[in-house]
Amino acid sequence: MRRMVFEFECKSDPKEIAKVEPFLNQINKATRMDDGTFYRLLVAGTEAINNGILHGNKSDPSKSVFATCTVDSRTLIFRVKDQGRGFKPEDVPDPLEEKNLLKTSGRGIFLMRSLMDNVTFTVTREGTEVELVIDMHHHG
Repeated sequence: MRRMVFEFECKSDPKEIAKVEPFLNQINKATRMDDGTFYRLLVAGTEAINNGILHGNKSDPSKSVFATCTVDSRTLIFRVKDQGRGFKPEDVPDPLEEKNLLKTSGRGIFLMRSLMDNVTFTVTREGTEVELVIDMHHHG
């Protein structure tokens, strides 16, 4: 399969989350991933964009969240960039500690890490970039 790149941009308004699934469906159609892989991308990808809107950009509609998805026969890389100040993942509370179970910030990161083969956060001056990686060949 040749390398394909898909791009997405939304304003930091929680209503914009509704646009994520159609975008991911478009990737799914073009790349024909299996249901399990698509489910992982849908949940983690939505979560990453949601994080960018709510935590990164603090739901400030003048800021945007950008996503790019690069797919080839071996890997799917989904990158989400916000325009917020950024945070250090190690500052995020452990979602498995009981008092933190209701805090969405830690839970989202925990969810992404459990669904993806690799999750990397890069904090830059322009904001935070989250990179989600799925190994395609692992899953047949």
